[in-house]
Amino acid sequence: MNKKVVLEDLGLKDYKDTWDYQESLFKNILDLKIKNRREGTQLETPNYFLFVEHPHVYTLGKSGDMANLLLNENQLQEKGATFYKINRGGDITYHGPGQIVGYPILDLDNFFTDIHKYLRFLEEVIILTLADYGLKAERSEGETGVWLDVGTPFARKICAMGVRASRWVTMHGFALNVNADLGYFDNIVPCGIKGKAVTSLNVELGKTEISMSEVQEKILTHFKERFEVEFIKQKARV
Repeated sequence: MNKKVVLEDLGLKDYKDTWDYQESLFKNILDLKIKNRREGTQLETPNYFLFVEHPHVYTLGKSGDMANLLLNENQLQEKGATFYKINRGGDITYHGPGQIVGYPILDLDNFFTDIHKYLRFLEEVIILTLADYGLKAERSEGETGVWLDVGTPFARKICAMGVRASRWVTMHGFALNVNADLGYFDNIVPCGIKGKAVTSLNVELGKTEISMSEVQEKILTHFKERFEVEFIKQKARV
């Protein structure tokens, strides 16, 4: 089982370009797995982890409700935002500057074949990262992602998650609000959940800005420990 993960930091990158890149890596792994099965070969399947920051964009999962986007096409343009229907699970979410987006593209046959365990591990990585900043983050039963003050009237989401998996290969991932402009969440019903707030790390810590690279390093440390991987840094190819 290959526990090496190629790490690429794409910087600020258009959502569609990144989605296409994810799809190409995802397809290559699937093709290799199909070849191994058909031809009886045992070629090693690669794993990837992409860090990226997107310009303002709203994405709707395959089971999402268009009614949860509260803007029409003209209003989207006025906000400088784009919109895509995509092939992950979950409902609607927002990505934008000041948000760390992570896309693990893993062959879970190299780790464990349990998608629920995979999601719980992703949540745990973020929970541990936020604990490094003194925040007690939690899961919210029946609601994927990471939250603060669960079970109180002040519950608020700080990290959204949505994944796609086929033949145990994953894509899409998590979006952690670090220095995000929370006003953009007012234009949607985040994740289709009404009446719950969204927050960002800088807001919780009462700071103007948090180091994105520092948060990334903490995420990688906890991901490495939880998934027992070895990261191989590679210059972004897109």
